[in-house]
Amino acid sequence: MSINWYPGHMARTRRLMAEDLKNIDAVCEIADARIPFSSRNPELDRLARGKRRLLVLNRADQADPSKTARWIAFYKSRNLAVMAADSKKGGFLPEFTAAVHSVCSDLIERNQAKGQVGKTIRLMIVGIPNVGKSSFINRLLGRKSAIAEDRPGVTRRNQWYTLPGGFDFMDTPGMLWPKIEDERTGYRLAFTGTIRDEILDLEDLACRLLVTLAQQAPGAVTARYGICPDISEPYNGLCALARKRGFVVSGGEVDTERMARVLLDEFRSGKLGRITLEDPSEF
Repeated sequence: MSINWYPGHMARTRRLMAEDLKNIDAVCEIADARIPFSSRNPELDRLARGKRRLLVLNRADQADPSKTARWIAFYKSRNLAVMAADSKKGGFLPEFTAAVHSVCSDLIERNQAKGQVGKTIRLMIVGIPNVGKSSFINRLLGRKSAIAEDRPGVTRRNQWYTLPGGFDFMDTPGMLWPKIEDERTGYRLAFTGTIRDEILDLEDLACRLLVTLAQQAPGAVTARYGICPDISEPYNGLCALARKRGFVVSGGEVDTERMARVLLDEFRSGKLGRITLEDPSEF
């Protein structure tokens, strides 16, 4: 699957980010804990080269906690500061503040040596669309300031905020990379709703999700729907789920498109359980 979906505002975001980074002390990248590798923009390593970095695995409440722990260990072993967050529950401001101060400890010490005690740290928060970045920011602030919707491409402009602890941060619009050529990455982004459903074949996407769930979360589909679909013929499995749900149209045909939407929606909302679709051992 090769996806070339790069709206004009994302190209503009990329240009503005490159300019703004010149005046930024550290970059905080928000990723989706359900796909901790695929939800990271590979262009960021180039754009933010030389900057202090912090990775936040957001939506940890929807991810497999044991896999989240393995991903944290994976990234720490690569000398990347990382933490998990639940942007529905909140309560992670102290951990986030401590992480930022740790990442910027050299800068803080340098400022103190110059007599600039308490000088503000300037942080940029980045992430691809629909990783829960706006919800994360709202929890940090304790108020609804950033626009938060469960669809990609909502935030369209840079916004500055101030937090206790001596730092300001810039919220940036979600930005995908221009062309997603890796099929595995493309489908995982589509499963979690980063790529708009309107440009995809939902029945094909749902069939591939069934196969992925059987590999990464065995039993999750059976526990939710009461049957074990045949993943050797995923479309037949989707038909079986549609019959089980009573999605039958006139003439006795099953409505597989409706079932595909339900399966995707219920996975994305966490109704199938806490599921992570990739493991560090793959990378």
